[in-house]
Amino acid sequence: MAGNSFGTLFRITTFGESHGPAIGVVIDGCPSNLKIDLDFIQSEMDKRRPGQSKITTQRKERDTMQILSGVFEGRTTGAPLAMLIPNEDQRSKDYSHIQDAFRPSHADYTYYAKYSHRDYRGGGRSSARETAARVAAGAVAKLLLKQIGVEVFAHVSSVGTIDVPKVNTHDLNHLLDIRENNIVRCANLEAAHQMIELIDEVRQSGDTVGGKIDCIIRHCPAGLGDPVFDKLHADLGKAMLSINAVHGFAYGSGFAGSQMRGSEHNDIPIANNSPDEAKIYRTKSNFSGGIQGGIANGMDITFKVAFKPVATLMQKQSTINSAGEAVEISGKGRHDPCVLPRAVVIVEAMAALVIADHYLRNKVYES
Repeated sequence: MAGNSFGTLFRITTFGESHGPAIGVVIDGCPSNLKIDLDFIQSEMDKRRPGQSKITTQRKERDTMQILSGVFEGRTTGAPLAMLIPNEDQRSKDYSHIQDAFRPSHADYTYYAKYSHRDYRGGGRSSARETAARVAAGAVAKLLLKQIGVEVFAHVSSVGTIDVPKVNTHDLNHLLDIRENNIVRCANLEAAHQMIELIDEVRQSGDTVGGKIDCIIRHCPAGLGDPVFDKLHADLGKAMLSINAVHGFAYGSGFAGSQMRGSEHNDIPIANNSPDEAKIYRTKSNFSGGIQGGIANGMDITFKVAFKPVATLMQKQSTINSAGEAVEISGKGRHDPCVLPRAVVIVEAMAALVIADHYLRNKVYES
């Protein structure tokens, strides 16, 4: 199975299955002497772990991260950094009824078609459980980016047809406080209450619902990215589209920009008022989403990520088995009615991994 690694210089490789003994990640290329804040990394893991609230899966995993190598006396050594997350609450019997059946809109059939063999216990590698390893690696990337003042913030901006009015992103710390004080992780409390009610209603009916997550990257150095195949927004798009259940990515003005005229869409530069600001690039608008020609311009990088409804329903559905026969199945076990509350930190982690990788790649040019 190829495709388990991501990044060029700051490169991660994840491993493990949903119902195996553990999952984990190896980070190759992390600079030496980076102070590792274990409490911060665990706090990031806690944002993704299952069993957080009534609107998330009730699988109970502590997601306690263990560092196996690459750290000595609290700092990275430059060697591969290996991180392990034990699986503690697997219930493989919950999946015995689909051993020979393909769940609608899951990876069951496609895995069988590709490998002629599949791990039906929660989907194996196709399970969203794998993203815990990404969050662990993303936390390390955030620690690296913190040294250069880069901030990454995401929140749930819509659930179903409930959309959040545009939030003022001037004070990200204030938005973070609001986000972490509601179980749906939305930076607008009024909308959050409506979202929670909708998700709970959907859960009780045995159904699921999707939505969107907005992300902003602040203080990203101008010059990150490359102009052809390794455009910064292309790598961000790949990172987001690699997350389970993601069906859409749009940066800056996104699809709305296709309905505008160039005279409306162009981001007009603002003249600098003092010699101290000579190298600071600012624009009146930011339809470019902080990226032009595939390269960061120093403005806020903004994008949206769309998530489909979870495919596992607590309702009867028609499907087929490996013999091609029509069968009927219904979901069992513990599943999220909406992935968004736990996906916020995954979006941040993948964004941090992209920016950290391009930051190190850009240092090659600078040297």
